[in-house]
Amino acid sequence: MQSTWENIVEMDMSESGVRPVTLRELMEMGLDLEAMLNMPLGYSQSNGTIALRDSLALHYPGATPDHIEVTNGTSEANYLLALALLSPGDEAALEVPNYMQFGGVPESLGAKVNRFRLRIDQDWEPDWEEFDRAVNQRTRLLYLSNPNNPTGSVLSVDAMQRIVARCEAMGTYLLADEVYLGAEIHRERTRSFWGMSDRAIVTSGLSKAYGIPGVRIGWMVGPKDVVEACWSQHDYITIGPNKLSDAVAQVAVKAANREKLYARTRAILQHNLPIVREWAAGFGRFLTFREPQAGALCLMRYHSGTPSYELCERIRVQQSVLTVPGAHLGLEGFIRVWLGGKPEFLTEGLRRIGTELRKETLRKESARG
Repeated sequence: MQSTWENIVEMDMSESGVRPVTLRELMEMGLDLEAMLNMPLGYSQSNGTIALRDSLALHYPGATPDHIEVTNGTSEANYLLALALLSPGDEAALEVPNYMQFGGVPESLGAKVNRFRLRIDQDWEPDWEEFDRAVNQRTRLLYLSNPNNPTGSVLSVDAMQRIVARCEAMGTYLLADEVYLGAEIHRERTRSFWGMSDRAIVTSGLSKAYGIPGVRIGWMVGPKDVVEACWSQHDYITIGPNKLSDAVAQVAVKAANREKLYARTRAILQHNLPIVREWAAGFGRFLTFREPQAGALCLMRYHSGTPSYELCERIRVQQSVLTVPGAHLGLEGFIRVWLGGKPEFLTEGLRRIGTELRKETLRKESARG
């Protein structure tokens, strides 16, 4: 749905990162565009240059360049891990709601997907009975996102430790998608799953907290044998990231620049969140809005019986605004809207969405009596 309409609608409110960084901003952080003009456009190192992997390893205590593979975005890192670790007859566990890549990829590889819910009534912590059923002795791989897409919630340390302990007991690899780590709005930096277990693998990238989605750089950090297996898969898919993107990433992930980019993201989100808060409050009990702790996404529950896809299609057709139906995230009765745009864009997008939501409230009242 997003791929089909995001470049056609007047307003794309289905985005999930902050408005992107420019090359000029990166030049101010040390990107040498003049030197890049003389760069031969040959193949880059297929698992990421040593210079980039060296820099990334500094962010993951105990990691070396051999623990890291650089990919074309975080989603490719996740995909490679599925290819390397899952076989027909395996089981994979999926936290929902979520970025739903692992709702389909394991099934395409012949694996069964076991879902477990995050509970809104328990501050988006896992339903532990469902979790224990999902992560069993046949479960090869568990996928979760932390901070979570689409809720913007962050797992407690106790929950993280309980998840790790279960994975170790069952012999399950834990894949933690941490692409929103660093996009915290008011809270402290999210703890990484890296280093909590020998079976923990983390993925991340430049798209969300860094605000640089267009260069398509992601990475995985995991056991050397798993990363090596993924590298073999990578050679037959996209081979590797391009040289220009690798050069941009080397600048972005330097410690000082990373903190500047994270601070930029935080400032955007802190400025925009009150705009969404005030807008949502204007709908009274029709909308339930649990504010995100991290990420440029706002998940809202609406109180009517209209399916979320139908509602979002109505918003798209009538208002030329693209939003994300909860059904596409594993949670019906919700919509997800963007938090990371320019304030004037955000305000107008919300106004248009609100026009259709008010029509929905009138339909609901009319049906009642």
